[in-house]
Amino acid sequence: MLALQGDVAEHLRALAAAGAAAVQVRRPEQLDEVDGLIIPGGESTTIWKLAVAFDLMEPVRKRIEAGLPAFGCCAGMIMLADRLVDGIDGQETFGGIDMVVRRNAFGRQVHSFESDIELQGMAGPPLRAVFIRAPWVEQTGPDVEVLGADASTSRIVAVRQGALLATAFHPELTPDLRLHKLFVDIVKEQA
Repeated sequence: MLALQGDVAEHLRALAAAGAAAVQVRRPEQLDEVDGLIIPGGESTTIWKLAVAFDLMEPVRKRIEAGLPAFGCCAGMIMLADRLVDGIDGQETFGGIDMVVRRNAFGRQVHSFESDIELQGMAGPPLRAVFIRAPWVEQTGPDVEVLGADASTSRIVAVRQGALLATAFHPELTPDLRLHKLFVDIVKEQA
C-alpha cells in the first residue's frame, strides 16, 4: 500500500477483508518487501510530489516495469497512466498502463456522485462506484482491457493491462470487495 497520501486506511481494511496482509510503503526499501502495490485515491499532484520527496518515483516505476502488480484508484489511476490530459506543468506519473487519462474529468468535488458499473468478466450485480473529482480514460492502447464504463457518459472508468488494474472510482469506500479480491488474485498469480 503506497501510504504517502489518500485513502490508505480504507484500502488496508479492504485488503484485510480480501485476505491479504498489507504493508505500508513510504520509503524505497519498503518497496522491496511487497508483491503488489495499491496506489490510493487522493490528489495525484500531491502523490507525485511526495513520491519525489520520498525518493519513490523511480523505484516504483522500475518495479512496475519489472512486472510488479499495481492497482490504482482515482488518483492512483492517474499515477498508472502513461499519458495525462489536464495535468499540471511537469506532472509525472509512474506509468505502466497504455492509456490517456483526463484528471478531474467528471468535475470538481461538488460534482461527486455514485453510479452502478457493470464490470466485464466479474460475476455478480453491478458494482456501486463512488466518484470523487474522478478522472476518466480517454484512450487505451491495444493491450488494455476495458473492465467498465460509466453508463451515463460511456466514459471508461475501469481497466486492466496485465498485472496492472485501475479504476476512476473508489472501491475501498464500499463493502463490495470484488476488485480488491481480483487484485489479491493477480498478486498471487505473479508471486
